[in-house]
Amino acid sequence: MRKVILYNMVTLDGFFAGPNGELDWFVVDEELNEYSIDLLSNVDTLLFGRVTYQLIADYWVSPSATTEIPIIADKMINLPKIVFSKMLQKVEWNNSRLLKENIAEEICTMKQQPGKDMVILGSSSIVSTFMQLGLIDEYRSIVNPVVLGKGKPLFNGVKDKLNLKLLKSKTFNSGVVALYYQPTK
Repeated sequence: MRKVILYNMVTLDGFFAGPNGELDWFVVDEELNEYSIDLLSNVDTLLFGRVTYQLIADYWVSPSATTEIPIIADKMINLPKIVFSKMLQKVEWNNSRLLKENIAEEICTMKQQPGKDMVILGSSSIVSTFMQLGLIDEYRSIVNPVVLGKGKPLFNGVKDKLNLKLLKSKTFNSGVVALYYQPTK
C-alpha cells in the first residue's frame, strides 16, 4: 500500500516559513540535496496546497534551479502533482492536476493503487487537513538549527492531539536533523 509522507523543513521552534514566507533560513548543502534526491526517487506523486504550488512552480522551471540542482528540478517538473485548492480554477505546471473536493476519498483510493509513495511538500493548509483526516502515514521533519521566534507554524489549526512514534533519525554534518515519525494507532 502506498503511503502519504509529509516532508518539511522546520525551524527548531516549529516554523516552516518566516512571518512573511521567508525561507532564507533553510540549510541546504550537497548532503541535504542528496537526501532530497533519494526521497524524490521513492515517490511518484507530489501533493501541494495552492500557496506552495504557486510559489514553487516558477522557481523549479527557472534557469537557476535547473542549472544548480538539475536532478531535483527534473523530478519537481516531471513527477505528477496534485494541487488541493478551492480557489484555483486551473493548474498549468507540467503534470499537475487540480483537486477541489473529496480529498479523503481521492487519497484513500490512490493509496490502494499500485505505485510509489506520495509526498506533501510545504503546504501547511493541507497538512492540517490531511492530519485531521488521518491521511498522513509518515512525518519527516527536517529540523534546521535556527530559531526564528516568529513565523508560520507547520501544524496550524490542529484540533486534536496526535501521538507519534519515532521511526528513525538522521543527523547531517550541517547540524540539520531529519526526524521520521509514524502516527500511533
